[in-house]
Amino acid sequence: MTSVNVGPARPLLAGGRRVLTAIGKQAVDGPVAVGRMGLAGDEQADPSVHGGLDKAVYAYPVEHHAFWQAQRRAHGVSLFDEVLPPGFVGENLSLQGLLERDVWIGDELHFPACVLRVTAPREPCFKFNAVMGYAQAARDMVQVGCCGFYLAVRAPGTIEAGQSFTLVPRQRALGVPQAFAAKRIKHLR
Repeated sequence: MTSVNVGPARPLLAGGRRVLTAIGKQAVDGPVAVGRMGLAGDEQADPSVHGGLDKAVYAYPVEHHAFWQAQRRAHGVSLFDEVLPPGFVGENLSLQGLLERDVWIGDELHFPACVLRVTAPREPCFKFNAVMGYAQAARDMVQVGCCGFYLAVRAPGTIEAGQSFTLVPRQRALGVPQAFAAKRIKHLR
């Protein structure tokens, strides 16, 4: 894991209106407490889409950052090959080496001092478009499938950037890509 990211809820101009969002996360140093409802110091502005017991933590593969850098450049948001900072897409955990295709709903991530269970893929919204800086960002996420995944806290504890984790497979009935594809149709309309 490359970083642990938290952030407060803040106002954001999205789609011509001012909304409250906690999509902007920043990397933190040192151990962070992990409770049933998420990470200490992290807020969730809209628990209907992020938060609660089943979506307490959001994990995202850092391998996708290059895609988003290229998309932002292609849409004139960024003129340079800027590196997106950890937490930019709203993730609490920036993971390396674990892509959606390798993860199934119900699998567990065992960290040294806590256990997290995969519950669902992320569904992008208009706030994601605003943060990315172009109107088709959510659609791009849906088309490419680089969504990341939500986690429930199975065993509270602490977590820290740089820690390794083990993916522990459970009943493998539905993969994250398949769960995301099932939701894809509504986003492409």
